[in-house]
Amino acid sequence: MPDFQDILYQKHHRVRGAAWITINRPDVMNSFTGRTLTEMRSAVDDAGGDPAVGVIVITGAGDRAFCAGGDVRWLQEVQHAGAADAAPMDPHAGIEDCLKPVIARVNGYAIGGGNHMAYFADFTIASEQATFAQVGPRVGSPAAGHFVAYLTHVVGAKKAKEIWMLCHRYSAQEAREMGLVNVVVPHARLDEEVDKWCQELMQKSPACLKILKASFRELYRPLREGSGRDWVKEIAPNFYSSGEADEGKNAFLARREPDFSPFPR
Repeated sequence: MPDFQDILYQKHHRVRGAAWITINRPDVMNSFTGRTLTEMRSAVDDAGGDPAVGVIVITGAGDRAFCAGGDVRWLQEVQHAGAADAAPMDPHAGIEDCLKPVIARVNGYAIGGGNHMAYFADFTIASEQATFAQVGPRVGSPAAGHFVAYLTHVVGAKKAKEIWMLCHRYSAQEAREMGLVNVVVPHARLDEEVDKWCQELMQKSPACLKILKASFRELYRPLREGSGRDWVKEIAPNFYSSGEADEGKNAFLARREPDFSPFPR
């Protein structure tokens, strides 16, 4: 395996058969860039192909954040005029394609891309101090495709639209009540709970687990296959050049509320 810069990759960590992938960018709340996602995908693929690994744990370094989504400065670069046509990036780093069970160990903020990475994991185990939210419409980041629509299968259409469109923040307990999280535990017991789930999964038939995951994945295969449609170009072709995308990100970096009033409704 290559030397990773943005992640820590540990096999048989805490529980034999468990591979841990830790986003190691705590200074920016474990937000990701293209390099982070590429490194995570490499680690997921390696764990998926290792017959000694039975479960994958995704988490973030430190106690403050699981993942705060895409690094806003990086997004500003790739979404700028002319760069919006860059090659698409897998926002979930391969966890959808891996047939082994994936646990999201949510130790703090799961925001934006961090939130949908957590809800695409097969299981989500959260600390009491975890917070969940989407932020796309607040920072001018036009999420689209199956990873938006899939949330309807997790929490229902009404709640999914509330989460994505209003950008409210939800506590760990609120997330559990709506089905976004499997279990919530005191922060000091988070690793103990993750270890317990890993041990249980390692006791199950590996072939059966793969067949089950493939069966569940079939539910949203039509969403994935149709996700190539470019909704930004169809609905807002001037989005990146109009200043609307920049207003959201500039406001975030300046720690102020964005002003989208100049843009047509």
